[in-house]
Amino acid sequence: MARSRKKLGKILADWGVVSADQADRAAKEGKSSGKRIGEVLVESGACKEEDVAKALAKQFGMEFVDLSAPGVGEKVQKTGIDEQLIKKYLVLPMGEEGGKLRLVIHDPMDLDLLDNLRFRLNKEIEPRLASRGQIKRFIEGEVASAPKMVGADESLVTDSIDRTIDRSMGRSLDRSIDVSSEDSPVVKLCNRILDEAVRMRVSDIHIEPMKDRVRLRYRVDGVCMERDNLPKRMQNSLLSRFKLMAGMNIAERRIPQDGRIKITVDDVQIDFRVSACPAYHGESVVLRILRPDAVRIGLVNLGFEQDNLDVFNKIIRRPNGIFLVTGPTGSGKTTTLYSALDVLNRPDRKIITAEDPVEYNFEGINQCQVREGIGLTFPAILRSMLRQAPNIILVGEIRDKEVGEIAIQAALTGHLVFSTLHTNDAPSAITRLIDMGIKPFLVASSIQAIMAQRLIRVLAKSKQLAEKEDLDPKYLNLIGLSPEEALGRVYKAVESEE
Repeated sequence: MARSRKKLGKILADWGVVSADQADRAAKEGKSSGKRIGEVLVESGACKEEDVAKALAKQFGMEFVDLSAPGVGEKVQKTGIDEQLIKKYLVLPMGEEGGKLRLVIHDPMDLDLLDNLRFRLNKEIEPRLASRGQIKRFIEGEVASAPKMVGADESLVTDSIDRTIDRSMGRSLDRSIDVSSEDSPVVKLCNRILDEAVRMRVSDIHIEPMKDRVRLRYRVDGVCMERDNLPKRMQNSLLSRFKLMAGMNIAERRIPQDGRIKITVDDVQIDFRVSACPAYHGESVVLRILRPDAVRIGLVNLGFEQDNLDVFNKIIRRPNGIFLVTGPTGSGKTTTLYSALDVLNRPDRKIITAEDPVEYNFEGINQCQVREGIGLTFPAILRSMLRQAPNIILVGEIRDKEVGEIAIQAALTGHLVFSTLHTNDAPSAITRLIDMGIKPFLVASSIQAIMAQRLIRVLAKSKQLAEKEDLDPKYLNLIGLSPEEALGRVYKAVESEE
């Protein structure tokens, strides 16, 4: 009889890397989300990827390879195996011994990979284990070839860019913004702005023409910071380049326009939603950065308390009704609903969304883009949706009576409907729906739950403990702490020094 393997969570708990409760919660979350327990633990920050790799090596009786250890990298031999295979499968050869190829892999359960490589290389393989991140960094030579970041006090406009723009002002700017002119100074500047913003985890890029300059600002963790002041003479070429990349009409400067940019930064495809709006000193352009991992952070990492998370999980698994998420613009309503859909996205459920615009693309979900210009409105999409026999419907926003009534009818006919509403708190959502003209008895019978949410800033590494004179008794009373209890436990916000 084969000996059963020790569970990964048990191994990590025995080592003291995670607690037994964390392992149990991760196992439950893994079952509901379809993820492996190791992925859940790493995403929640309970342990490192290397800890999971060591535990997997122990579980499968394999040798663990720490590629960051001194001298280990020198043993890796990229000869004898095609470099394309190394990059495609994320494997590293470490020489041959006894007719067997020693190969570092990251997933001991991927038997198809080993069979495929045995067939293609015509060799027996002796697998060893390392974390996926370490293998990827080693292959990409991340340390050696990482691009130089621009300092916070360093201008994005170099002397060469400035001089070239200055010389081109009397002539046509066509070449400086042309897609094929990769050596153009404006192209280099725009690419530099986009790359830097992605690596700094910026949420929005703001390009704002002023009277004597073009102000460049980044929004990081909800706070706008001024990045640079670009010369006024660069305004037309800079804005035209971004509009051209986004597929907008560069000759039209009188009306607002929207577009999208897709580029690859550090081997990850990033989407930018671009909005151009006419202003007094020229068009103001805002680029919203849409990261594919931003909405796949998992319900556990959204910041719910455990009791609220349990209630939330029960609500999203109900067979019908409406679940509304309310809050101001930019409070993370869409991220919450996408995270719920990610959990519910299974082959046995049909999910359709109506969005304006479709910000993130999900595999396995039918996503419809609202296009008012051709009559593809929220009501039109919703009516069509109901003939598609969906189990779950996501409506980007309930804006008027027509959309609200169709959503309610969908909920009353056996569909689970997710949507958002712009109100300040949960009770106001009911008042808002009735004010739209929806009958109160329909609201009462269809609404399953309403959740209001806000985003709060997290503590930076330079967090500072509050002193006695900083403590306001009024706020301490709200959280049930006395001034003595709060000392050493309450922090005050300080600017990050990073």
